[in-house]
Amino acid sequence: MTRMLIIGPPGSGKGTQAERISERLGVVAISTGDIFRANVKGETPLGIEAKKYMDNGDFVPDSVTNKMVRDRLSESDVESGFLLDGYPRTTAQVDYLDEILAKNEEKLDVVLQLTADDEELVHRLLGRAKETGRSDDNEAVIRHRLDLYHEQTEAVVAKYAERGILTQVDGIGPIDEVTDRVMQAIKAAQAA
Repeated sequence: MTRMLIIGPPGSGKGTQAERISERLGVVAISTGDIFRANVKGETPLGIEAKKYMDNGDFVPDSVTNKMVRDRLSESDVESGFLLDGYPRTTAQVDYLDEILAKNEEKLDVVLQLTADDEELVHRLLGRAKETGRSDDNEAVIRHRLDLYHEQTEAVVAKYAERGILTQVDGIGPIDEVTDRVMQAIKAAQAA
C-alpha cells in the first residue's frame, strides 16, 4: 500500500504523522501547506496568489492547488508511493486527483482521517503560533479555518467512506501514541 492521504482539521497533527509514516513506510510525504509556504517565501506568482487566501484563513483555490499537486505527483520520487497531506479538501479536488491517478492506472489505497476536538485544536494552534510566529495562526483565523474544514471536507470524508478506504484515527494524545494508532490503522487497512 503506497498511495495514501492523511486528512484532518488544522492542528490535528497531520504534518507530524505524515513525516512519521513517510519514514516508516518509505514513501514521500507531500504537504500542500509546505508547498504553499515555500512558494510564499520565494514570492513566486503562485505564492503571492496563495498568500492572499492563506492570510485570511481561506483555502487556496483549486486552480492553484490542483496545478501544484499535479506537478508534484509527476516527479520521480513518487513512483514508489506517496502520502498526500492537505489535499484533496473539496470534492472537486477528489475528482481531479482521481483523474491524475487514473492516467497512471493507479488509485488510492487508504485515507487516514485524524480526528480532534475543535477547542483542543484552537489551543494547539495558538501555542504553535506563539512558538513559530506564523502570521496565519490567530484565533479568528484558526476558527475560520476550522469552520471551512468542517464545511468543505465533510463531503470529501463521505466520498472516501463510501469507497471503503477511509480510516479514522484519534489525533489527540502524545505524539508516539497517535503514531502507534496511525500505524495500526494502516496495517489493518492493508489486511482488509
